[in-house]
Amino acid sequence: MKLTVPRFDKAQVLVVGDLMLDRYWHGNTSRISPEAPVPVVNVAQCEDRMGGAGNVALNIATLGAGASLVAVVGRDEAATALRARLDSAGIHADLQVSATKPTITKLRVISRHQQLLRLDFEESFAAADCDQLPAKVASLLANVGVLVLSDYAKGALQQPQAFIRAARDAGIPVLVDPKGTDYQRYRGATLLTPNLAEFESVVGPCENEQALEDKGAALLEQLDIDALLITRSEQGMTLLRKGVRELHLPARAREVFDVTGAGDTVISVLAAALAAGENLPEAVAMANIAAGIVVGKLGTATVSMPELRRAIQQEQGSERGVVNEEQLAADVADARAHGERIVFTNGCFDILHAGHVGYLEQARKLGDRLIVAINSDASVTRLKGEGRPINPADRRMTVLAGLEAVDWVVSFDDDTPERLLELIRPDILVKGGDYSREQVVGWQIVEGYGGQIAALDFLDDCSTTAIVSKIQKK
Repeated sequence: MKLTVPRFDKAQVLVVGDLMLDRYWHGNTSRISPEAPVPVVNVAQCEDRMGGAGNVALNIATLGAGASLVAVVGRDEAATALRARLDSAGIHADLQVSATKPTITKLRVISRHQQLLRLDFEESFAAADCDQLPAKVASLLANVGVLVLSDYAKGALQQPQAFIRAARDAGIPVLVDPKGTDYQRYRGATLLTPNLAEFESVVGPCENEQALEDKGAALLEQLDIDALLITRSEQGMTLLRKGVRELHLPARAREVFDVTGAGDTVISVLAAALAAGENLPEAVAMANIAAGIVVGKLGTATVSMPELRRAIQQEQGSERGVVNEEQLAADVADARAHGERIVFTNGCFDILHAGHVGYLEQARKLGDRLIVAINSDASVTRLKGEGRPINPADRRMTVLAGLEAVDWVVSFDDDTPERLLELIRPDILVKGGDYSREQVVGWQIVEGYGGQIAALDFLDDCSTTAIVSKIQKK
């Protein structure tokens, strides 16, 4: 399956569920307490993160999608901390405040990247604490493409059917991260995302793949849902749908550091991709890749769009080569997000010769990524006259893309690359030949935003024009 990162900025997702504050106290441990056989942690750093439904919304926002959150908090300092983080992340939050229950808070003590202790501060919310949630959800449904129910069995989703019916009546898919063994609560949802242990707690042990598929198919019918996405740790993910063959995706994690919040990442990427117009199998494949990224991080972490794009490109083997302008702009944005310097050069490159190769190798050494922009066939003809180019643009681009020094090749129809320079804004503009700064086309554009100009020599007596002339004389 061919994956491309969708337009997450066009997606809107509503998250409803149990919001928590995850607190982390970090410090070094060098001795055992004389009071009890426990390590003494010298706390040096305190960190607050959003957990539960908050982490789902944060994952969605980090991808660049629009995220809204409906949940319950207490009237306390933890709620204030959560509101500040929701605001800073650009998440629209409509929260009901309980007058009697505290904001659910989990405190983790970390030393040398190991969790030593977790302290939970929580009381499950009662029906009266959540009675405003249906109205809040109803007011937001018209502006979203997907509804996510993030159930951690803390009370916010005591009556999920109300949310499911409202969304399905509005034609909005409902994704559920389930909890407990009573899956009838989620009847009529679009898709459930249990892990294997959660799935088996409902349907019984699955001794082999066939048993998993059969029991999954039966559950789909019982619950009147469209799909099940079963996450299976090192065994990857399995997507089960009515009347469609199962889709199994292997685990993508290179190193598992912390699985906390991995399920949040899966349903977040899945929801954002579906809201952006992606088909379900492709959305699941993206979620699988994202899960492989997030388990390599500590705690309730998120995956950014540049991280996901790069991982997808590596997975597809498409992080280099011939691209169009839109793809190039996205690739450059990703490279910059990773701190890479962009080098740009342009030309006809009609007959690739040793001079070109040496020049491009020099240009690549000036930065981390090299873009080669070539004149289209019509542009070459206008510049060089009838009979040129000798090689059409697609062949010229293919040959250039095969060079180790070249990352991306793009063509342009204009007589100059100035429009591309405005779009890409490379760090360094390179030109081959004995040019002064003022003779390099586009130098004013590049220096105007703080870029650099560099001129590199071709090999002596090595040019396409000279090669063509020599051939014609023979």
